[in-house]
Amino acid sequence: MAVMMGPQTARGSRSRFLLSLSIFLTLIPCGAIARAQVKVLRVDPQQTDPAIRAVHGPHVAVYDPQVASNHRLLVFFVGTGGRAERSTWIVSTYATWGYHAISLDYEDNVVAVTCAHSQDPKCFDHYREAIVLGAPGSGKIHVDRANSILNRLQKLLVYLAQHDPSGGWGQFVANGQPNWSRMVVAGHSQGSGHAAFLGKMYKVDRVLIFSGPQDYLDNLHEPAPWQSRPSATPPARFFAFLSKKDMFNIHHQIANCKVLMETSKPKMEHVKPGKGVHGHPQILINDWKIAKQAHGSTLRREYEKVWKYMATTPLG
Repeated sequence: MAVMMGPQTARGSRSRFLLSLSIFLTLIPCGAIARAQVKVLRVDPQQTDPAIRAVHGPHVAVYDPQVASNHRLLVFFVGTGGRAERSTWIVSTYATWGYHAISLDYEDNVVAVTCAHSQDPKCFDHYREAIVLGAPGSGKIHVDRANSILNRLQKLLVYLAQHDPSGGWGQFVANGQPNWSRMVVAGHSQGSGHAAFLGKMYKVDRVLIFSGPQDYLDNLHEPAPWQSRPSATPPARFFAFLSKKDMFNIHHQIANCKVLMETSKPKMEHVKPGKGVHGHPQILINDWKIAKQAHGSTLRREYEKVWKYMATTPLG
């Protein structure tokens, strides 16, 4: 098996983002803290398709052969500038709950809020279409079809099904394409918007949003239009985990989530580190005390019970 085992417009905002990202990444070691029993595969993107280039490094695919499978695949998208390998321990946690899980290497070097002050109301729409679909039209980023999220994910799933047949990856491929009904799509920051965008396009098991989306048009004082499109995934299957002190403005994030969830009054709950979730809220909010860490706080291990709630709470 060919795997290795083992511009935001305001400079100040982008500088704060990069500082926060740097702090966040120092808090999350790479594969060293992956759960010992979890099988971790690191796959060079070019091995799945010669037309695909690695952006930051390998894709990461994990599952726990000692845990009964729930026949669901979690697909995770890191935030701006993030390496898929940096989320090994996060996807490994989901693997201990019976999920197969993937963290995808993709074109994530242009921060989503680059469109926040654009005069083009479709700026965010074109940005997401470029990265997810490889569509032309974005003035902020260019991604060809081969390097789009859709092609990267499809080629990786086919590769895993062929090269690790005992791993059970074949259940997530149908006629050579992703079997979306068995998938949970999730992402942090920029990645949360890609997850939501895919949830709009395909009927997935659920959508998990961490610290996002950032797709709010400041000049028009409204969420980006793509979030209002008809959704293949029922709105009750969207869940968000946000931080009160997030530098990207929790009020904008909540406004976006309201549109995605198709309600003006989503059920919300404030959560504490190490504590569970009560009731059936769609938006969870923490009050992490260190403001510089707030954006990344939704992925801290202290909130594993929140992650599990989002992924496993019964759907109406």
